[in-house]
Amino acid sequence: MLIFLLFASLAPAVQAQSADPPPLTPASLHTLVRTVLAREDAALNPTTVWMRYRLRKSSPRLSTTKWIVETRNGDVAHLIAWNDQPLSADRSQFEQQRLQSLAADPGLQQHRQQREAVDTERLRKIIHVLPQAFLYHYAGTLATPDGAAYRLTFDPNPDFHPLDLEEQVLKGMAGEMWINIAAGRVERLTCTRIRDVDYGLGLFARLNQGGTLLLEQHPVIDGQWRTTRMILRMQARVFFRDIQLDTTLEMSDFAAVPPSMDYREGLALLRSLPSR
Repeated sequence: MLIFLLFASLAPAVQAQSADPPPLTPASLHTLVRTVLAREDAALNPTTVWMRYRLRKSSPRLSTTKWIVETRNGDVAHLIAWNDQPLSADRSQFEQQRLQSLAADPGLQQHRQQREAVDTERLRKIIHVLPQAFLYHYAGTLATPDGAAYRLTFDPNPDFHPLDLEEQVLKGMAGEMWINIAAGRVERLTCTRIRDVDYGLGLFARLNQGGTLLLEQHPVIDGQWRTTRMILRMQARVFFRDIQLDTTLEMSDFAAVPPSMDYREGLALLRSLPSR
């Protein structure tokens, strides 16, 4: 906390010094992208500050709100609202039974932790190829609530050859990346699919032009950066079936929890958190 207060007291001076940094050269731009993305990779598995936070997931048809607690056995969640309303008696009873079953059966949490690990590795694979997947361009600096940031734009790299379907998702994308200068973290990432992308000559799947992704990150506690908002809109055709995604994730009310907490302790903490 002392370090955080010291940083906060110096923040105006730091921002003043970095408000008008020298333009990035092509070489320094390439180095910056690789360095910052390596830092994002390392941040996928927090080891110093674990947190609990509120997660609101919304789509045109439904919204849910959950408390999430990070533990050494993976995240645990407690549903507290349905379409921004308190849970009905039936949903509340079902949720309590689910939490009790989870506490009684460590195998259930182990399966969830394994799924989280698989998702993390998929994301890590994408982060690893981001420097090669796009051609980055320096577009100046801008002032943000978290300080000065480099603004980069990017286009598809014609020499990028995906090795699998996960990497192929990046084809046909263009967008913009903001990099916080003081923290060296990605503050905002926007991607737009500028052309259709076929899988298996279009017989397996097609991602339609126009899909968008927005990702925002901010320091939330003691200089720790976390994702605070993500919006995914995509239209696709998979095995002759049309799929449309329109999902918004909003994370808020972050607070630190003990890093040694196991998942049962996390469940106990969930029950003590406000239900609204």
